[in-house]
Amino acid sequence: MTSEHDTIEQPGDAATAAVSTSTNRRQPFPQGFLDTISTGWAERPESLPAPRAQAPYAAARRAALSAAFPGKRLVIPAGSLAQRSNDTDYPFRAHSAFAHLTGWAADSEPDSLLVFEPTADGHDVTLYFRERADRTTSEFYSDATIGEFWIGPRPALAGVAADLGVATAHLDEFAAGDDDLVVDDNAELTQVVSELRLVKDEYEIAEMRRAVEITAHGFDDIIRDLPRAVAHPRGERIVEGVFHQRARSDGNWEGYDTIAASGPHACYLHWTRNDGAVLPGDLILIDAGAEADSLYTADITRTLPVSGTFSDVQRRIYDTVVEAADAAFAAAKVGVPFREVHAAAMDVIARRTAEWGLLPVTAEEALDADRGGQHRRYMVHGTSHHLGIDVHDCAQARREMYYDGLIEPGMVFTIEPGLYFQIDDVTVPEEYRGIGVRIEDDILITADGPVNLSADIPRTSAEIEDWIARVQGSAS
Repeated sequence: MTSEHDTIEQPGDAATAAVSTSTNRRQPFPQGFLDTISTGWAERPESLPAPRAQAPYAAARRAALSAAFPGKRLVIPAGSLAQRSNDTDYPFRAHSAFAHLTGWAADSEPDSLLVFEPTADGHDVTLYFRERADRTTSEFYSDATIGEFWIGPRPALAGVAADLGVATAHLDEFAAGDDDLVVDDNAELTQVVSELRLVKDEYEIAEMRRAVEITAHGFDDIIRDLPRAVAHPRGERIVEGVFHQRARSDGNWEGYDTIAASGPHACYLHWTRNDGAVLPGDLILIDAGAEADSLYTADITRTLPVSGTFSDVQRRIYDTVVEAADAAFAAAKVGVPFREVHAAAMDVIARRTAEWGLLPVTAEEALDADRGGQHRRYMVHGTSHHLGIDVHDCAQARREMYYDGLIEPGMVFTIEPGLYFQIDDVTVPEEYRGIGVRIEDDILITADGPVNLSADIPRTSAEIEDWIARVQGSAS
């Protein structure tokens, strides 16, 4: 939790270490402690693990990256702890490219480096990290960032090498070179490691299914606890907390900050303050995704009637968003440009908002690529983004590979149209104002067509009402 180190002067062993501190939270160690701390410990078991399931997949990814940069030294950092305040850090989460190329996920070590050393026929790859400290060193007991007395056991070089199927070395042995290509510092390398994730392998797809499964249970939990959210003045926080409990108990964390947006808050696309009331008669838009221990995340949105039943206006808007999502899903075929998925959803949004008399032009005029867009007032965001080890995966890929790229088997992306009528938008009838609806599903592309990974989470208006009745009924 802390990132503040004691200052250690160590002429020999722990028994003679002189310890000074620079904070009132640290007190000098007495001599009796220093004389005895290094002794009396049982031997550690040193059996080596079998390679983890993702090890061969990570090896294949490393081989692909090596082939893209012959003769170049590549450095992929895991990243470091980030300070939250004073001596408190945020929970560590490895850089996505590092996790993807090593297979080291929720259990990875801060400050680790994956290094590709060029050879005559490719690269030698080594994972550098700070191995656990011997208990005869002061680091073991005095360093609150890396000492095992503070944070628990750290991994050993041999164990990680066997686990991940990659050579390992102590971080102190790494020496940076003047010509190193480093992720996030080198645009070409950053682009390539992003594009490597555009098509998912079997392991990644299985992990995304797992993340969706956890998320589905989290939505059940939310519905079960909606009455508690209604009873609390900051009910959105109750919703957020309920989902967090599921994400942490069954996975690693949330893949992004949960959006629990009730009433007019649903019209704010990234409402994460989550400090509002959850009121009967309103809708609550919940955009949440559990991150599995592998760091692969789901990204699901459901919009629920707090009272269990949609009003006529709410249902009209909701059913239109379902219609747009279904049109986008039908367009998501192998060989189709990715941007066509968005175009299919926007065609529905334009036609329905024109039909309701909300647009100053016809639907056809609104859909004109150069002079239209009037309907985008009510859905300003895109319909789809790639999904994987990042919630907005592959974001540094070239436009011609991403937005203008062709859909391929193995791609996973969201479909998430919405309609948002701000509380003070006088271009819409008063009965529409303050209503925000988004429906988001996670889609896997196969050779036989798109598969909705989140299809088991109810999504039509009738299914939503039945879902709420069933879950809350079983809880009573």
